[in-house]
Amino acid sequence: MRLAAVLLLLLGTLLGLGAPQHNDPFLWLGSLRSRGYPLGSLQADNTGGECPAECDCPPTFPVAMYCDNRGMKSVPFVPSRMKYVYLQHNQITAVPDDAFANATNLVWLMLHENHIASVGKKAFAKMASLDRLYLNHNNLSKVPANLPSSLRDLRLEHNNITKVPPSAFAGMDNLTILLLNDNSFQDMGAALKGLSSLTLLDVSGNQLKKVPEGLPEMLHQLYLESNAIDSIPNNFLGHFTQLQYVRMAHNQLTDKGIPANVFNVSGLVELDLSFNKLERIPTVSTTLEHLYLQANQIKEFSLGSFCSVVDVMNFSKLKVLRLDGNEISLQDVPTESALCLRMAAEIAV
Repeated sequence: MRLAAVLLLLLGTLLGLGAPQHNDPFLWLGSLRSRGYPLGSLQADNTGGECPAECDCPPTFPVAMYCDNRGMKSVPFVPSRMKYVYLQHNQITAVPDDAFANATNLVWLMLHENHIASVGKKAFAKMASLDRLYLNHNNLSKVPANLPSSLRDLRLEHNNITKVPPSAFAGMDNLTILLLNDNSFQDMGAALKGLSSLTLLDVSGNQLKKVPEGLPEMLHQLYLESNAIDSIPNNFLGHFTQLQYVRMAHNQLTDKGIPANVFNVSGLVELDLSFNKLERIPTVSTTLEHLYLQANQIKEFSLGSFCSVVDVMNFSKLKVLRLDGNEISLQDVPTESALCLRMAAEIAV
């Protein structure tokens, strides 16, 4: 073992770091950064194997290649042994077809915060084990083609994507996280069909005029804020089995566009309808814990929206209720609401 590697192990022992107890080199090195240790001195030795001169390939993590924050303008050569490649915070403008031709065993590929405007149709096609692909904060105008079906975490937010074709995520039944927020598309068509494992979908900050079709029933978090949605389909939440968080703030929702009892479903924990055009409080389930309705045009406080008028013991479990920025005041809140909303720790009117 070379002297530098010995010093690395000794330093880790003295600092109380020891050998990492997990297979996540990104998190381990990130913890060193947060604790103030200079990574240059910890990963200067590239004896773990072949490594591009502009990158670091620490011998303690022979399958990881760190090329972040190097001012790189193109994808470097990636040795075939690599599983984790970090190319974020550079000036890369394109990912050609052969960029990762030699690195078919990749598990994590971090390309976020570059200037990528084009991705070859074959760039990711042979990555049968790719689990995480981060392409957020780039200049993409479309979803890259031939994405691996093995992906579980795909991040494409903060790009310039204007269209999501129906086949964009075909075969990706392992995908659990899909971030497409802050792009420019108006419709998703049937692109979400078949994403049977999806638990988090963020399409906020686009130009959607309606709720996307075919929302996967396993969703846990659904973010639709800052679009142009003016109505909600009937039985919008009826087929979900795990959904707990729905955020639709900053849209164009009106009372006419919300079917009766569409939000009166058990299991929902948080509902954000703030900054819309509602004039009435929609009926919600008594199991809901957080309801955000601020900055609408609500003119009355309807107690029946929260509690049963028949069973007074079936009180609301709301903990947070925001009604500020509407056309009502505290004087409009009936005294009997103290029983109905007796669990609420924060009520803003």
